[in-house]
Amino acid sequence: MGGVLGLCSVASWIPCLCSSAACVVCRCCPSTGNSTVTRLVYAFLMLLGAVLSCVMLAPGISDQLKKVPGFCEESFGSEILHRNGYVDCNMLVGYKAVYRVGFAMSVFFFLFSLLMFNVKTSRDPRAAIHNGFWFFKILIIVGIMVGAFYIPEGSFTRVWFGVGIGGACSFIVIQLVLLNDFAHSLNERWVQRMEEGNSKCWYAVLLSVTGFLYTVAAIGVVLFYVFYTKSDGCTENKFFISFNLILCVILSVISILPKIQDANPNSGLLQSSMITLYTVYLTWSAMSNEPDRSCNPSLLSIISSVSSPTHNTANGTMVPATVEPPKSLQWWDTQNIIGLVLFVFCLLYSSIRNSSHSQVNKLTLSGHDSVMLDDTTGSNVGLEDGEVRRVEDNEKDGVQYSYSFYHALLCFASLYVMMTLTNWYSPDADLKTITSKWPAVWVKMVSSWVCLLLYLWTMIAPLILTNRDFS
Repeated sequence: MGGVLGLCSVASWIPCLCSSAACVVCRCCPSTGNSTVTRLVYAFLMLLGAVLSCVMLAPGISDQLKKVPGFCEESFGSEILHRNGYVDCNMLVGYKAVYRVGFAMSVFFFLFSLLMFNVKTSRDPRAAIHNGFWFFKILIIVGIMVGAFYIPEGSFTRVWFGVGIGGACSFIVIQLVLLNDFAHSLNERWVQRMEEGNSKCWYAVLLSVTGFLYTVAAIGVVLFYVFYTKSDGCTENKFFISFNLILCVILSVISILPKIQDANPNSGLLQSSMITLYTVYLTWSAMSNEPDRSCNPSLLSIISSVSSPTHNTANGTMVPATVEPPKSLQWWDTQNIIGLVLFVFCLLYSSIRNSSHSQVNKLTLSGHDSVMLDDTTGSNVGLEDGEVRRVEDNEKDGVQYSYSFYHALLCFASLYVMMTLTNWYSPDADLKTITSKWPAVWVKMVSSWVCLLLYLWTMIAPLILTNRDFS
C-alpha cells in the first residue's frame, strides 16, 4: 500500500511538469512553491538529456548515426586502430553524438545563465521566462541539438573536449559542496535527536555510518595499492594514493580539534568520512584514465588475476594466467556508473535543498533564508476539499536561489555527464583514435585537491573570519 501511495504521489507531479497553467486546472497537484517546482523541472530536463546521451551509445542508434555525413567515414574501416588495441567505429560515432548532445544541453543552460543574471524577484519579466514557457524551452533544446549534429567536424571535438574538462572539473567541486552540505545536515539532525532523547541509539547510528564510510575508504586504498601499483613502476599512482591518503588523515584530525569544534560545533568525523570516501573515488576515477594499461587494469583483469593469478610455463617461470585485453571504450565502467549516481543525487539535492544557513544557499548566492517545508504552506492553507490547488509564487519579495548560478550548475552538469559517458577519452589530432591522456588524469587529481582545500576552508573559516556568521 505504501508503494502505491508513493507512486500516486509521484504521479501527481506529472501535470505540474507540463506548464504552469496545468496546475491551475488540476485538482491533484500538490501545493508547493514555484522555486522548488521550477528547479525540479529543469532537473528533469537535465536527466532527459543524460538519458538521451546514454541512448546515443546504443549499437542500434550508432548504425543510424553513421548515415549522418562525416560521423564515421568509410576510410576508417570497421575497426579503428587504437593505441592499445582496436576501437569499434560504432563507439566512435556514439562518442561524437554524446558530444553533440552535451553541447546542446550546456549551451542552452549557459544562455539562460546569462539571461537570468541579477534577477532579484519574480516580478522581473525574466522570471516569467525562467518559471514557464516549458514547451518553447524544449523546442529550443531540440533545435540546438539537431543543429549540433550538422556542425562540421573540423576541430569541434578537440575544442569541446577542452571545454568539457573545465566544466566537468567545476561540477566535481560543486559536488563536494553538496555532499558536505548533505553530511552537515545529517550530522546536525542526528545530534539534535541525541539531545532530545535516546542519545545512545542516535550516537550508535552516527558512529556506525562514520565507521562504515571510513572502512569502505580504507578498503579502497588497500585495493589501489594492490592493483594499481607495481613494485618497479606506476610511480604516479603511488604518489596519488599516498598523497591523498595523507591529506584525508590530516583533515580528519583537524575536524575534531577543540578549536575547530568550538568555532563550528557541527563539524565532525561524519563530514570528514564522506569527503574521504569521495576523495578515494576521485583518485580511482583519475587512475582509471591513465594511458599506461599496466597501471590501469580493467575490472575484468582484476577479477581474473584474483581467481587465477599465475601459472607455470614449460621452463618453470610464473606468468599471468590471462593476458589483459585492450580496454574497451564503453560508458558503463564501474567508476562511471558511480559518477552518474553521484550526479543524479547532487542534481536532485540541489533542486530540493533550500534550508536556512544551508551551504547550498551560500553556493547559489541566495540572500534569503527559508525552510523547504514552508513551500507547502501559504495561500493554499485555507483551501477546502474540491478546490483547485496551485503552485504558489513564493518569490515576490525575493528569489529563493540564484537563477543564473543554478543554470550555470546545470551547464557544468551537462559537461560532466558528457565527459563521464565518454570516459574522459580525448580525440587525437586526426580523430582516428580516441585515447586516455594524462591531462584528464591530472584534471581529476587537481579537482580532488581543490575539493580537499575547500573542505579545509569550511573548517577554518570561522576561526579566521570571526565577524561573520557560519552557523
